[in-house]
Amino acid sequence: MISWIRGELINSWIKNQKSFVLINCQGIGYEIQTSSLLDKDSKKDITLWIHLIKREDSDTLYGFKIKDERDFFRDLISVKGIGPQIGMSLLNKYSLNQVINSLLTNDRDLINSVPGIGKKMTERIFLELSNKITKKDYIEQETNKINFSNKSDIKILIEDIKIALKSLDYSKKDIQETISLLLNDFINDNDKKDKVDKLNFEELFKKSLKILENN
Repeated sequence: MISWIRGELINSWIKNQKSFVLINCQGIGYEIQTSSLLDKDSKKDITLWIHLIKREDSDTLYGFKIKDERDFFRDLISVKGIGPQIGMSLLNKYSLNQVINSLLTNDRDLINSVPGIGKKMTERIFLELSNKITKKDYIEQETNKINFSNKSDIKILIEDIKIALKSLDYSKKDIQETISLLLNDFINDNDKKDKVDKLNFEELFKKSLKILENN
């Protein structure tokens, strides 16, 4: 099973309202449908978390920038009547945080606003997924994975970053994905304990802008 792919982004495009990328991974070109359009001019190595769907006539790779989004996609398509394209449409229109919050707050209008998801399917999604969603807030959940004492400081910084990016007219979805990538950077960094004390708004803001420029 393919869990993730890391390689050079060769190209990205939209076809029939679906986003795709071509990634060169050790000389092999992988065509992957993504939940959002990636900047083809970035020309850098990227990592996508993968879900593979095998059919008689084709194998399709679905790619996500964060693991939680990939895992939620898997839960979503396990719901009867929800195919991968409807799942991708939902995660393309809304960030993972928005979708989870809608399930926690019984905001059926958000789910129902996605083309292909009617009222009956919305009710089925809420019935089958609401009990699986245990995190009250996605950012809170990711922050709690960071093992350092003064967690309140990073939460305040994150909120300041979100406000600053919003003032630059970035979409909610782009902001949430950027924050998720920032937090994942800490979670996967073995030296994060030493770096946390040196964190400041300017450093995080620069990292956020760099992520947005490359995506």
